[in-house]
Amino acid sequence: MNLQVAPSGASCGATITGVSLDQPLSSDLVAEIRAHWLEHKVVAFPDQQLSPAQLVGFSEQFGEIGEDPFFGHIDEHRQVAAIQRNADEKTTVFAEFFHSDWSFMPIPPAATALYGITIPPVGGDTLFSDQVAAYEQLPDELRVKFEGLTAIHSAALGYAPDGAYGESDQEQGRSMKILPSEKALETHEHPLVRTHHETGKKALFSSAAYIKGFVGLDKEESDALLMELYAHQSRPEFVYAHQWQAGMLVMWDNRSVLHAATGGYDGYDRLLHRTTISDTRF
Repeated sequence: MNLQVAPSGASCGATITGVSLDQPLSSDLVAEIRAHWLEHKVVAFPDQQLSPAQLVGFSEQFGEIGEDPFFGHIDEHRQVAAIQRNADEKTTVFAEFFHSDWSFMPIPPAATALYGITIPPVGGDTLFSDQVAAYEQLPDELRVKFEGLTAIHSAALGYAPDGAYGESDQEQGRSMKILPSEKALETHEHPLVRTHHETGKKALFSSAAYIKGFVGLDKEESDALLMELYAHQSRPEFVYAHQWQAGMLVMWDNRSVLHAATGGYDGYDRLLHRTTISDTRF
């Protein structure tokens, strides 16, 4: 197979064609795709036909399937979650804030793979923000503030029983299988600036959704820093807006980019299948 790689023209993102993902890939092809993925941080494969088992099979070629601590799984496969919103749903759009998936885990996942099944004709773009570029373009006054900080990550804002996707949200009829839990109150600490153990590049590893503060700073100081940080890391020049198609698989590097969902498709069903790919170390 001869891969064709078309960069998005934005700070991150590329489309890869010339490959079918429904069968195991050769080790050389996996290595080639991995190199493009590490370089572009987000890679999209259009025109794929993948069952849940085939989605898992593809994902396992890039790492072990990781835990999704607050998602239920689809009936067909225990390692696949559904990112779903029904046409008549009135709940808020899921995951509208920039974040890195499950950053509150002791070893956060390396990658997320998302496969489009039912895609509305309008809206629903996924935004990706390049955090290597965000780090490299830090103004000096922000660099002084951020270098050396350790962030305290927690899932409480989203997945605690009283969180955004907690018990009251479930009562409103959300179609996704979200499993709020007291476990969301646990915290883990990670450096705000992380070095990617595969590329050696530094990136900002932060999210207003999952950081509750910084070690050694009080809440007022932490909140002020988070606001400055979020404003910088979501600047338009770092962002790639990905448009979905049915049959498209997208894999992104949680160590290098943040992502956020968008709405704009009220009145339409939307369904994607997701796997989480674990990392070997932070």
